[in-house]
Amino acid sequence: MAKVQLHPGARWVFRIRAYFSMIFLFVFLFFLSISVSTVFGFSFLGFIFADIIFILVVGEIYARMSYNRWFYDFTETHLKTERGIIWKKYSNVPYERVQNVDIHRGIVARMLGFSSLNIQTAGFSVPVSGQGGAGSEGFLPAVEMNQADKIREFLMKKIHGKSKSGL
Repeated sequence: MAKVQLHPGARWVFRIRAYFSMIFLFVFLFFLSISVSTVFGFSFLGFIFADIIFILVVGEIYARMSYNRWFYDFTETHLKTERGIIWKKYSNVPYERVQNVDIHRGIVARMLGFSSLNIQTAGFSVPVSGQGGAGSEGFLPAVEMNQADKIREFLMKKIHGKSKSGL
């Protein structure tokens, strides 16, 4: 199987994540705009408009770059993931370590027609609160709903096949 890209709806997930992470940048730019407009007499609303445009452009660039650089692949023995804009992260999750597969469909995901898969593995524990499994070793943030069910079924067969053959 070749590298598979995430569902196109993942762009919205990345875009929303970028906007939320840039709230502090917007607050900084807001106060910078106040000081520059009062010191130099420029239009405050013009600076705010420019700040909003800047945040939207940076968020869109981040969303597209994140989407275009996130791949996964199911081989005979493991799940391979590849992601990252500046620093690439490559992961291999052997099927023999998979313990459970959870499918998560939030409201945005249901509206856009995708699911997030959280593939829980033995020996990997990261305390994550409210991130929908983003800290798990095998996390696929946006897979088509039908494909998510097929992936879960495929991995569960691998798990049950392993446990039955080990008896």
